Amino acid sequence: MGETVWRDYDREALDRQLNLRARTPEHPAIFVRWEEDSRAVRAEVEHRFDLAYGETPGERLDFFPAARAAAPLFAFIHGGYWQGLDKAHYSYFAPAFAEAGAAFALLNYSLAPEASIETMVEQVRRALAWLHARAGELGFDPARLVVGGHSAGGHLATMAAATDWTVQGLPAGLLAGCCSISGVYQLEPIRQSYHQPVLRLSAEAAARLSPQHLRPAQPLPTILAVGGSEPEEFHEQQRELAAAWRADGQPLLALEVPGRHHFDVIDALIQPEQPLHRALTALLRDGRLP
Repeated sequence: MGETVWRDYDREALDRQLNLRARTPEHPAIFVRWEEDSRAVRAEVEHRFDLAYGETPGERLDFFPAARAAAPLFAFIHGGYWQGLDKAHYSYFAPAFAEAGAAFALLNYSLAPEASIETMVEQVRRALAWLHARAGELGFDPARLVVGGHSAGGHLATMAAATDWTVQGLPAGLLAGCCSISGVYQLEPIRQSYHQPVLRLSAEAAARLSPQHLRPAQPLPTILAVGGSEPEEFHEQQRELAAAWRADGQPLLALEVPGRHHFDVIDALIQPEQPLHRALTALLRDGRLP
């Protein structure tokens, strides 16, 4: 065994925990399904594509309106270890949120190595502020904006949850809730892993950009979920964030989705029989956890 770099993992063991595509050989077929299903939804469902919330090519979002005005909005941030995937993979979520009476937005952000994780955090904040400011134009209730994400997107969503919006002259309650699936809440293991040559995290940045070390500025209903078949590191990161935020008085629901791995766990967001879907729709509808 080599030198311990995180918990009781050496570099090789840590890489095995984090190399999710190697652990899921069927992932290429899953990505194809996401793309095909999403393309079909965009061909049939009303939406606004590639709305610019900033000046760079990565600062774009898609918006799927609700059937009625003053609906809640769920803004979703894709994963890909801050290096890949795209909002266009996830349009297939939209019908489930329309059925739940919610508007739906998909956020893109600039990817590494061209952009740093810190830049991505700022871009997501800019996207959420942009949506909030245009709630009337887009037809949703600005007081019912819930952010969510998967994997790296879960990291970015919880970073948004821990933002003090008043520093930017925005309402303290800009967000009504957060839902993170399979999120990364501590970046030090990422810095110690095979991702470091692309992400180029300093120790200081890894600490400063870790939700584990931050707290929402005010109580914010938060849902955390992880697949039952995901690596132990993802379970441990969820347990630690849930414990820290609950100790700070944050209303928080932590779920495990049985039998799901890192890539199929997100379908629980849109499956009515899943506790994750029911919890998120309750948060969107009532502004609180079930």
